[in-house]
Amino acid sequence: MHRLKIRWLRISCIAILIAAANPVAAQSVKPVFEYIVSVPEPSSHVYHVELHTLGWDQDTVVFKMPKWMPGYYQIMDYAKSIKNITAHDDEGNKIFITSRNENSWSIGGIKNKSIILSYDIKTDKKFVANSFVDESHAYIVPENSFMYADGFLELPVSVKVEMNSKWKDIATGLMVIKGHPFEFAASNFDILYDSPLLIGNLEELPAFKIKGIEHRFIGYDIGSFDKIRFMNNLKKVVESAINIIGDIPYDRYTFIGIGPGQGGIEHLNNTVVSFNGNKLNSEKAEHSMMNFLAHEYFHNYNVKRIRPCELGPFNYDKENRTNQLWVSEGLTVYYEYLILKRAGFGDTKTMFSDLEANINTVENNPGRFYQTLAQASYNTWEDGPFGGQGEKINKSVSYYQKGPVVGLLLDFAIRNSTRNKKSLDDVMKLVYWEYYKNSNRGFTDAEFQQACETIAGKSLNSVFDYIYTTKELEYNTYLNYAGLRLDLKLNSQQEKKYTLNRISKPNLLQQEILRSWLQETN
Repeated sequence: MHRLKIRWLRISCIAILIAAANPVAAQSVKPVFEYIVSVPEPSSHVYHVELHTLGWDQDTVVFKMPKWMPGYYQIMDYAKSIKNITAHDDEGNKIFITSRNENSWSIGGIKNKSIILSYDIKTDKKFVANSFVDESHAYIVPENSFMYADGFLELPVSVKVEMNSKWKDIATGLMVIKGHPFEFAASNFDILYDSPLLIGNLEELPAFKIKGIEHRFIGYDIGSFDKIRFMNNLKKVVESAINIIGDIPYDRYTFIGIGPGQGGIEHLNNTVVSFNGNKLNSEKAEHSMMNFLAHEYFHNYNVKRIRPCELGPFNYDKENRTNQLWVSEGLTVYYEYLILKRAGFGDTKTMFSDLEANINTVENNPGRFYQTLAQASYNTWEDGPFGGQGEKINKSVSYYQKGPVVGLLLDFAIRNSTRNKKSLDDVMKLVYWEYYKNSNRGFTDAEFQQACETIAGKSLNSVFDYIYTTKELEYNTYLNYAGLRLDLKLNSQQEKKYTLNRISKPNLLQQEILRSWLQETN
C-alpha cells in the first residue's frame, strides 16, 4: 500500500480512538487532523510541521496561525515565523494556497480529499512564549506551531513527533497514544494549545504522589542541586495549594523546566517554567524559586479553572480582554505568599517582606492616580503586565503588584465581617465549585464581587472601589482587623518606605484573625 494511504488509515484510527474517549465530540467529528513535527537540522533553529487532514465535505477551508497564547497576554504574531508553506494531496498533486492576511491562508479544492499542509518554523528567541530549537533540545509552543481550521477548534487532534537520533525524551501534558510513545492526542484544539512539548535528552526528578495523583518534574539542562530536597519541598508547596481548594482536578501534573531563560506559563495539567537549579545555592534563592513554582502551580486553579468568562473558550485571532487579571494574576501572587507560609517556608518576617515589596511599588508609582486595576487588566495588551513604558511609565499600574495588595485588604475585610469564620479561601472555593465544577464556565465581574459578598455576608463596595476607581488604599482600616499597621519612613532618595508591623494591644478578634491568617498555633 502507498505510504500516504497507510498514514491516512492510521490517522482515521487515531480519530476513532479520540472520539471514543469523547463521545460528545464524536457526534460532530468529520475532518481529521494529525500534525507531524520534525527537527531535521536543529542547528538551523528551524523545525518542520506537516498537517495531514482529510474528511472535508466543503471545497475551501481557511487555516490560521494563532496570534497569541493563553497565559501571556500579548499579541505574538506567530505567523511571522512561518516559512516555505506548501500544500498537496495524497497523490502528490500541488494544491493552491491563497494568503488572506498576515495569519490566514485559504486552501481550495479539498472536498473529499486527503491533503498535507507543510511549513517550517524559524525560531530565534529563548522565551517561554516562543518556540525555540537548537542542537540540544526543542521547545515547541503549540500556538507557535499548529495552524487551526477556522470554525473547527472543537475537533480532536493528534500530534506525532519524529525524533532524531540524538534525542530520546518528550515532556508534555498531552495524552500519549497507547503503544506510540511519541504520538499524542487532544480532545480539541484548546487542549492542544494548552500543552507545550519539550524534546531532547531530559532529566526527570523523583516524582511524588498526593492522594494517589502523580506529580513530576522533568526538564532540560536543569543544573546541579539537591534534587531530593527540592522535590520534598515542592511536594509541601503543592499540598499547601491543594488544601486551599480541596480538589485535585487532573490525573497527573508535570512541571516542565525549559532551561535558563525567562518566565513561566500555566496549563491545565502542567506548567512550563524557566529553571536553573545551579542558582539554588542559598535559602533566599530557594524561597524565590518556590514562590515562582507556587504561583505557576496555583494557576491550575486560578485562571485555568477559576477564570473570568472572557478567558475561555479562546479566540486565538485577537486580544481576549478582561477586567479581571487582578484576580487571575494579582490574587495568584497573594496566594503564592500564603502557600509558602502554610507549607512551612519562611517566617512571618519573610511573608511581610514579600507584601511590603508590593505595597512600596504601588505607593511609589504615580500611575495609581491615573489607572485603575480593572483598566490595567484590560489594557495589558498594550501596556504589558507591569504597566506602560515610555510616556506611560508613570500613568499605569501593574495587576501583579497592586492585585496582591488589594487581595490582602479583601481577605482581611472578609475575615473581620465573619468574625474569622470565613476568608478569601472560601471565595476561591465557592467560585471553583460554582462556576468551574457545576457550570463549566467562567465568572463575570459582577459574579466575582457577588461571591465575595456572599462569603462576607455584607456589601464589599468599599473594597471593590479599589479595583474600579483610583481611590487611595486605606491600608490601616483593613490591616487593623488583624492587629497590624503600616508604618512610613522616607529613604535617602525621598521615596516612601512602608513596613508592616503589629499593633501593641490587639483585641481577641484581631489576635484570632492574625493567628489564622499566619496559621500560627499560639
